Amino acid sequence: MTRPASAPHAEPVKRSARAPIVVGVDVDDSAGSRRAVVWGAEEAVRLNAPLLLVHAAGHPDTFPGETHKRRAEVLLRKARLEVERVCPRLDVWTESSSESPIPLLLARSGAARLIVLGASTRGNLLARHAHSPALAVAGRARCPVVVVRGDRQWQAAQRPVVLGVDGTPASEGAIAVAFEEAARRRSPLVALHARTDTEYRTASNPTWIRLEWEPVHEQESRTLAERLAGWGERYPDVHVDRVVVRDRPRHHLLRWSGRARLLVVGSRGRGGVAAMLLGSTSRALVQHARCPVMVVRPPT
Repeated sequence: MTRPASAPHAEPVKRSARAPIVVGVDVDDSAGSRRAVVWGAEEAVRLNAPLLLVHAAGHPDTFPGETHKRRAEVLLRKARLEVERVCPRLDVWTESSSESPIPLLLARSGAARLIVLGASTRGNLLARHAHSPALAVAGRARCPVVVVRGDRQWQAAQRPVVLGVDGTPASEGAIAVAFEEAARRRSPLVALHARTDTEYRTASNPTWIRLEWEPVHEQESRTLAERLAGWGERYPDVHVDRVVVRDRPRHHLLRWSGRARLLVVGSRGRGGVAAMLLGSTSRALVQHARCPVMVVRPPT
């Protein structure tokens, strides 16, 4: 018997048991960076993986030689002490560079289980810039990337893992990772699918709008069920709520981020310049979500 087309076939990337969780320690020693260190350490414990703390100054001309070395030692020592406070038995490695953080983190992504970054605290202008580390790394890394946003309230066990499903093959990897993350955390999973990622053009007659949407809602519900088919059997302990909305997935996912443990989304890059950029939904979540956001790129 052949497997139905809707059966799961995308698997989370399997890497060496010693592949590390890589955490970027920023030059400002910000609160966002410290939250990322703690989140990455706790994830390393869950995965029984080592933790690699990476610091890249990004200004080789401003902080050359011994100056950079001393600054890096101080920042990495503080990060290690924070890890030892929350996860005292964790295997921790450190690495520093005077170069830009983006190429260093991208280079490490080839052998990492996960890259973890803190949300930018240098102002909204930098957070929206195409070369901010979070956006650049999430759009190009060869492993999943988590940007740790929000406060510690997302730790609550009853909060769900929320998955954005766009109905394309690019989301298959995100589906696989979301089920795995929900199972590991013993959390429910909310799978949200929107018919379109553009704003719906409303008409003046509410009754007409409702009649138009009802058959489309049924069709989109079937599409979501097909995308998720088989995963429930593979992860029988994960309770799944399927949510279908008409449009604007970023708005719905941002709303869910206020009560989620983790948001998981795919990246739509398909090659060339597109492969280096996040889709509009992923970009909005990385910039504005109220909980950690995991971006999963399709295999290259």
